[in-house]
Formats: sequence, structure tokens, C-alpha cells
Amino acid sequence: MKTVAIIVAGGSGTRFGAELPKQFLELGGKPILMRSIEAFANSGNCPVDVIVTLPSDQMDLWQLLCDRYGFGVPHRVVPGGETRWHSVKHALDSMGDVNEVDIIAVHDGVRPMVTADVICRTIEAARRDGAAIPVVALNDSVRQVVGEASHALDRSTLRAVQTPQAFDARLLLDAYSLPYQPTFTDDASVVEQLGHPITLVEGDPHNLKITRPMDLALAEYLLNSNA
Repeated sequence: MKTVAIIVAGGSGTRFGAELPKQFLELGGKPILMRSIEAFANSGNCPVDVIVTLPSDQMDLWQLLCDRYGFGVPHRVVPGGETRWHSVKHALDSMGDVNEVDIIAVHDGVRPMVTADVICRTIEAARRDGAAIPVVALNDSVRQVVGEASHALDRSTLRAVQTPQAFDARLLLDAYSLPYQPTFTDDASVVEQLGHPITLVEGDPHNLKITRPMDLALAEYLLNSNA
């Protein structure tokens, strides 16, 4: 049996203010997306096959970047979709026979700092419990806004969700056979529609999602600190 990692990369770079989509910006001398793929390829005791979803109009650029940087880590690219849900759905539909797949993990293409520990911890929890996601505690106070009013929430009861999110393969395929709903914010929210519980595992504060220039600057700092 094997694990498949679906790496979702559909950013446009609009919020980032860059000419290139953010997943193609350099981090430590190579595009962010390449580091995300390498994290799974180098995850030690949790070998995975990698599928990357990209917007159709970015696929030629990705191939050019792979040639330019001599990127040879095995992976397969499939066209993404209108939303993250549709991109994951396209990747699942492209898998064909999944009888040899026991776990499917889904990861954000712009989380290049994910460690082998987080990857393997999440996959092993999914292998045991069927569905697992990495989370971290919140440092800031939080408030819920309702119309013009707001009220404080107890942050000790809240967690920030990261990726990869890992699932029993059949469970995830069954969940993605459900009709799309705008409330599907991540894969765990899709699986929850089947009534299956989600196991929380320890994430990593350094497992940044790079969405703004300050995130990239912090990732560069962390990368250099660990060099």
C-alpha cells in the first residue's frame, strides 16, 4: 500500500503583489512549490507519490521552471479547478485505480516549511483513525464578529489548522463524491460531512502558509537559521 500526496497550488500572486504566482517565487534559491514537493519526497519513513494541481495557464511556466532549476523530483501535474475543492477533486479523479493506495494527504503548495515529523505524524494518525490534521494553539486573543457586534472567544478551545491533512483513501474519495458546498474550507470540512471524526495532531508554528511578503521574509529567516 502507498500514500499519495496532493499538493494544491492555485495562487495568482494578486495579494502578494508579485508578477509571478506566489508558489513560483524563490525561497532559498528555488521556487516555493519545489520546496513543498521536496518535503514529501524527503519525508523518510513515509514515502509518497506526489500529484500537483496547477491552473492550466501556469502549467507551461511550471515546466520551464523545472527545466531552469533542474528539478527532477518525480511528480505528476493535473489541471486545477475553480476552487480548492475542485482542484482536489480533479486530482482524485485523475488517480484511476486506487486499490494500492491506503492514505491520501492534501497539502498547500505554499507551505514549503513543513517538516518530515509533521508529515509522518499526520499520515500515521490517519492510518490509525481514518482522518487527521495538524493544528497549533493560538497566541492572539480572538473575537467573533456578528453584524455590528463582536464578543471574545476562549482561545484555549480554538486551534489554527495546517496541512497536510491526511485521510483513509476510500474515506476521502467518498467525501469528495458529495456535491460541492461553499462551506468546504478544507478537506477536513468535506470529510466531516460524512460524520467521520477528525483526529488533531501537533502541528508546527514554522509550517507557514506563505500568502504575503512578510510570510516569505519570515520563511527565508527560518530557512537560513536552520542552514
